[in-house]
Amino acid sequence: MFIFNRKKRIQYLGFNDFWFSLIGILMLSFITDYLFSKSFIRLPFSIAIWSWSVSLFYTICDWMILRGILILLRKQYPNFKDDTKRIIIFISSIIIVVTLVDYLGGKFIKFFFSLLGDNVNHTTQFRILLPVTIITTMTMAIYEAIYYYVRLKKSIREEEQTKQIIIQAQLDTLRNQAQPHFLFNSLNTLRDIIDQDPKENAKTFVDNLSNVYRFIIESGDSNLISLEKEMKFVKAYIHIQKERFGSNLKVHWNIPSQYLNKLIVPMSLQLLTENAIKHNVVSKSKPLEISIELKDDKILVSNKIQLKSTKLPSTKIGLKNIEKRYSLISNTPIQIEKDNDSFKVLLPLLQSSNLKK
Repeated sequence: MFIFNRKKRIQYLGFNDFWFSLIGILMLSFITDYLFSKSFIRLPFSIAIWSWSVSLFYTICDWMILRGILILLRKQYPNFKDDTKRIIIFISSIIIVVTLVDYLGGKFIKFFFSLLGDNVNHTTQFRILLPVTIITTMTMAIYEAIYYYVRLKKSIREEEQTKQIIIQAQLDTLRNQAQPHFLFNSLNTLRDIIDQDPKENAKTFVDNLSNVYRFIIESGDSNLISLEKEMKFVKAYIHIQKERFGSNLKVHWNIPSQYLNKLIVPMSLQLLTENAIKHNVVSKSKPLEISIELKDDKILVSNKIQLKSTKLPSTKIGLKNIEKRYSLISNTPIQIEKDNDSFKVLLPLLQSSNLKK
C-alpha cells in the first residue's frame, strides 16, 4: 500500500507526504468543523469532540480516496503532455468523491449513531458541499504543484545530463580527429626526412615521435590539461621538426612560470605550431619564426606569413578543431587575427570559473 511504502510515495507524489497528510487531515477537519458546526465554540468539549470526529471522518475519507486516485492517474498519465487531461479527470473526481463521501458517509454515521441510541438526521446541502469541494481542490493542488516542480526539476537535470553527454561525445570525436591529423603530418615529415637525410636521422625522428605519442596516449582522455604539460608536448614536437628544418625553424617562448598551472585544450598549441610550419616557407633564406607568449591572460601564437608557392593538401581540421573544442568547454572563445604580414591566434587560459556548467 502506498500509505506505508515510502519509496512509492516519493515516486508518485514527488515527496514523502506522511506528515503532510497527517497535519493536513487534522487542519482540514478543524477548519470544516469550524466553518459549518463551530462545535468547540457552542458545544461542551466532550460533545464537541464527537461533532469534530464527524468532520475528521469525512476529511480522512476524502483525502485518502483522492490521494489514491491521484496516484492512479499519475501512473496512467505520467508525461507532461498528459497534464491537462489528468488534471481535468482529477477535478471531476474531486466533485464526485466529495459528493459520494458526504452521501454514503451520512448513511454510515446515521447507522452508527442509531446503534448508540441516537437519532441523527444527515442531509446533503449544496452550501456545504461547494466550500468543501473548493477547500479539497486547493489542498490537492498542493500535491500537484509539488509534483510538477519535482518533475520539472528532474526534466531539467536530465536535459543537462543529455547535453553533457552530447558535448562529451563531440569532444571525444574532435580529440580523436586531432590525433590522426597529427600522425598524418608527422608521417609526411618522416617521408621527407627519409628522402633528404641519412637513415640515422630518420631513426632519431621515429624515437622522438614515439615519445610524443606517449604523451598523446597519457592525456588522451582529458578535455583540458595544464599549460605546463602542453608546452612540454609542443617542445617535443618542435624538437622533431628541427630534425628536418634545423636552425631554419625558430620558436620563441615567453610564458611566466606562474601561468603554467592554468588549463588549456590539449594539442591546441601543437596544432597551431604545426599549421604554421605546414603552410609557410621554412628555409635558410626565409627562416620561419613562431612566437608563443602571454598576452592579457591568453596565449598568443603568432608567425610571419610567408606562404608556400605550392599549397599542400589541407584536412581543414586543425584550427576549426581548436575553435570547436573551446566553444564546447568554455564561454571564452579563441581569437584569430590575420593581416598581410602575420597570423595570430589567442588561446584563452582557463580555470574552473571559465568552464561551461
